[in-house]
Amino acid sequence: MGDSIQFVLNDQPVAVADVSPMTTLLDWLREHRGLKGTKEGCAEGDCGACTVVLELADGRREPINACIALLGQIDGAAVRTVEGLRGPEGAPHPVQLAMAEADATQCGFCTPGFVMSAYAFAAGGEAPELDTIHDALAGNLCRCTGYRPIVQAMAAIARLPIEPPARPQPRSASASFGAFHAPRSLSELLALREAHPDALLLAGATDLGLLASRSRKPPAILIHVAHVPELRMLQDGSNSVTIGAAVPYAEALPLLVAHFPALKSYLSRLGSRQIRTMGTLGGNIGTASPIGDMPPVLIALEASLSLASRRGTRRIPLEEFFVGYRKTALDADEVIASITLPKLRPHEVFFCDKLSKRRDQDISTVAAGYRLGLRDGKIEDVRVGFGGMAAMSKRARQVEQALKGEVFSAIAFEAAAAAVAEDFQPIDDWRGSAAYRLQAAANLLRRLYWRIAEPGSTVEVEAL
Repeated sequence: MGDSIQFVLNDQPVAVADVSPMTTLLDWLREHRGLKGTKEGCAEGDCGACTVVLELADGRREPINACIALLGQIDGAAVRTVEGLRGPEGAPHPVQLAMAEADATQCGFCTPGFVMSAYAFAAGGEAPELDTIHDALAGNLCRCTGYRPIVQAMAAIARLPIEPPARPQPRSASASFGAFHAPRSLSELLALREAHPDALLLAGATDLGLLASRSRKPPAILIHVAHVPELRMLQDGSNSVTIGAAVPYAEALPLLVAHFPALKSYLSRLGSRQIRTMGTLGGNIGTASPIGDMPPVLIALEASLSLASRRGTRRIPLEEFFVGYRKTALDADEVIASITLPKLRPHEVFFCDKLSKRRDQDISTVAAGYRLGLRDGKIEDVRVGFGGMAAMSKRARQVEQALKGEVFSAIAFEAAAAAVAEDFQPIDDWRGSAAYRLQAAANLLRRLYWRIAEPGSTVEVEAL
């Protein structure tokens, strides 16, 4: 199998050489390590019963879903499970005590996952505000509906002093565990990509991890890109922001929100904290799902991609990257290296929306992004992207044409709402009918007018 997978588990070094790297972390913890506190509830990264915490070299503690994390991804990391929480002299950990004192358990099945999310929350030093607590718990489901005492416990442990974790020792050289390859440089990645054009590229595994967890059919060969420094850069330029394709949402979020404030509430609904710890912009784009949350927003922001191969690097507008249902312009020997977003100019505004059946942890029925340039009462420029309306995320060019050059008015936005049906012919599915999608998209454009015309009004409340 090649090199052993090495990481720190509950402060103890571990080397795994006899287990497939395609095994989920959850299965390994339970079946090979006997750590039964981490539970399987959904095998999809939705319920949080499998939550464990990554303890990062910079001191951060981030929750992840062990059910969709592959063992090969954990190489060089530090992981803590509920069994690894200890108080002074063997007493329960303060987070565990707070949960007990608040009577925050009922059947107990989900409790270890809640405890680990609470541990990460406490270590993060966040304020005990209700919105923040709800965001921290969005990836954990309680089937007994016992949320009130759990929230109470979370408020009690906010900003709790927690000892620094054991520091992991990441590899400096590439590693291969059978058919699981983990390059440590762009040149190594591109050589592997050229040698294995049919291999799947793995970033956070929030999508591909389902093949190993829910489907029990892990890929034949994987190339894990998360350790490639060139794909982990964050660059705040004078006129643009560039984000490496393998940067997790949790790391990219501060930079994105600083320049595009509307993304704060939008990204809080992109999965959960567990998903945002591992998931990446590059992965969300690369899967080319027509209901992916980020592509329509990035299209509106005029994003471009840097695609790299051993032949060189080329840049392509994101709107040209999608060529059909789950089909892209990526060549067999290429990888997505980075995403570049032009910053908003002083006269531009940007908003985005996500419609889904529930607020948290749900796939979009319709997603949208809008960037408008307004000057002297006119719409000087406009870009609108929609997801969930076609076989791929795409620009709404007829909507844009209805708005561009017009006086900023409700009449112009009514014309834009009427143009939605010229841009899209959506399908019916269980998330929403074609008629619903057309009506919803049109209403979002009407809502956009009032958001700009009356900032701070009730129309800015998130659509559900």
